[in-house]
Amino acid sequence: MGDRQVVVEVPSNSSPPLPNNDDNNNDMISYVTSLETALLPCLPARELQAIDRSPHPSHQIDVDKHARDFMEAAKKLQLYFISLQREDQPTKAETLRKEIAMMEEELDRKNELIKKQENLIREWQKELKDQLDKHNAELNKV
Repeated sequence: MGDRQVVVEVPSNSSPPLPNNDDNNNDMISYVTSLETALLPCLPARELQAIDRSPHPSHQIDVDKHARDFMEAAKKLQLYFISLQREDQPTKAETLRKEIAMMEEELDRKNELIKKQENLIREWQKELKDQLDKHNAELNKV
């Protein structure tokens, strides 16, 4: 059982920056790498169990430090994914604008349908009036 020193490179700010196009993958890779680096000391279960039962206080401190490093890296990665999720969700104003635009399009379609139906009704009224005039003219001849 050898002593391992792990250096975790986690950005010092408390929350990850919002990702840009090219930085997006680099940020995610750096967070995943720091999480993996913090996780590596925790992997050999037998060694950890032996250290955990060890009366030597420095061993317990190492385990606690590795666990803290891992949890810190996991929190950074979680905050990063939460920022991505928030970026993908539209704001309430954007959602309302989209709904208004859809309603306006629907209103335009329905107005055009109404105009077509009104034109058809006018044509039918004209045909009926022509037929009525034709029948009245024939009745007047008789």
